[in-house]
Amino acid sequence: MNYTNILNELNQASSFDLFRLKSIIDKQLDDPARMFNIKKKLFVGQEITYFEEDENRLIAATIIELKRTRVVVRNTCDNHIWQLYYYHINIDNVETDIDSSKQQTLDRNSLKVGDNVSFFNKDGSEVFGVVDKLNPKTAGITTTQGKWRVTYSALSLVLEGELSHNIIEHGD
Repeated sequence: MNYTNILNELNQASSFDLFRLKSIIDKQLDDPARMFNIKKKLFVGQEITYFEEDENRLIAATIIELKRTRVVVRNTCDNHIWQLYYYHINIDNVETDIDSSKQQTLDRNSLKVGDNVSFFNKDGSEVFGVVDKLNPKTAGITTTQGKWRVTYSALSLVLEGELSHNIIEHGD
């Protein structure tokens, strides 16, 4: 599925249309046959990725236990243990990023925790940092100068090479 195209279509939908779609999707997610089809592809010790909605990104994990409606995993990065619904697992290794290259401005759907970004502060100086939280109207950004909350429209994505170069160049 091309999530960028779907999101573009959903942006044209009314709130009622979105609500109606949500009710259909919720029923599909709760379908025992769908859950069974995912569960039969999994085993304890398997390395998987799951989609973390709050961070808008995939997280690497290892399966610890398979339960009736959920799976218990250990996050590979921080070793925390989580219980997830089976549908959170990216069983088919689907590309989940939303392409923001055609957008005028960034938004909550096009950024993920860990992305490198830049913005201009009140003095007009460019500030570089890393997204650490996605709020409804702003992104939490950690910089060498501290933490910032910046509106999505004020942010620009930065390639890692550019970020390193700019931090060295600006002495941040």
